Amino acid sequence: MATQGKRIVFTGGSGKAGRHVIPELLKRGHKVLNLDLNPLPNPDGQGLNPDVFTLKTDLTDSGQVFNALTTHFNFGGFDDGRVPQPPDVVIHFAAYARVMLVPDNETWRGNVTSTYNVIEAASKLGVPKIVIASSETTYGVCFAEGADVDYEHFPLAEDDDVNPMDTYALSKLCGERVARGFSRRFGGADIYALRIGNVVEPHEYARDFPQHVGRPATRRRNAWSYIDARDLGQICDLCIQKDGLGFQIFNATNDTITTTVPAEEFLAKAAPNTKITRKMGEWEAPLSNKKIKDVLGFKEEHNWRKYYTP
Repeated sequence: MATQGKRIVFTGGSGKAGRHVIPELLKRGHKVLNLDLNPLPNPDGQGLNPDVFTLKTDLTDSGQVFNALTTHFNFGGFDDGRVPQPPDVVIHFAAYARVMLVPDNETWRGNVTSTYNVIEAASKLGVPKIVIASSETTYGVCFAEGADVDYEHFPLAEDDDVNPMDTYALSKLCGERVARGFSRRFGGADIYALRIGNVVEPHEYARDFPQHVGRPATRRRNAWSYIDARDLGQICDLCIQKDGLGFQIFNATNDTITTTVPAEEFLAKAAPNTKITRKMGEWEAPLSNKKIKDVLGFKEEHNWRKYYTP
C-alpha cells in the first residue's frame, strides 16, 4: 500500500489497460483525474466509473495538455478555495494502441506528439514523477515484417539494443528518448518508461488462454509473455513510491512463460535460432521482469495459472 495518496493525472485511462490500472491506484489511496476522449468505464465494461472524472483532452494540442495538468480533479475542487495546482504524478498511457488502427503516419503523429506534449508540460510544471507507457514491441518482433523474424536473444532485458521496424514501436522508442532527454534536461528528474507486455484483462483468461497455451505459436510475437492489467496497476503504484531513479526503463510483465513446457526447453524448440544468454528460471517469461522485481519490488498477484488450468 502507498504510504500517502498522490494526486495523479492519468492519460488514456479509458483504454484496455487504464480501466483496470486506475481502480488499483484508487485502492491504494490515490486520487485520479483521467484525460481521455472517452469516459472511463468500469473494469468490466459495464457502465461508467463513478469515482473518477474524465476531462476530454486532445493530447496532441500542447495548450490543452498544459491546461489539463492545472485543473480541478472534479467539481468538488471549486470548494477548496485555491486554484488548481499541478499533480504529484503524471501517468501517460494514451496512444494509438497498435499499428493498423489508423494509417502509419497518424500513428506516429498522435503517439509521438502526445508523448512529447505530456512530458514537456509535466516537466515544465515541476511534476516530480512521470510514468509513460512504452511497449514490448520495441524489441522488434511483434509487428515485424515476416513470419520468421527472430528475437536477438532470451531473456529480453531493458539494456538490450532495440531496432524495431514498425511505426508503432518506433513511436514508443521515440517516447523513451524524449523521456530520457527531459530527465537529463531537468536535472535527473524521475521519468520511468514501462515496456508493457501483452495486456490481459481478467475475462480474457477463460476466452483466450486455451488457444494461447494449447497453440503456443500464437504467442510468439509477444515472446510468450504477458501482463495482467491489475498487476500493471501495482507496477504503476510501485513507480510512484520509488523516487530518485532518474530516467529508467522497466519491462512490465508477469513472471512466467505462457506454456506448459519449462522456458529453456520450450525456447530451444520454438526459437532454435535465438540464443539464451543466461540461465533462466524454470518458468521465467522470455520478456524478463527481473529488473522491476529487483529495483521496485514487484510481486505478481495474478499468475495466469490461477485462472486457467491447461
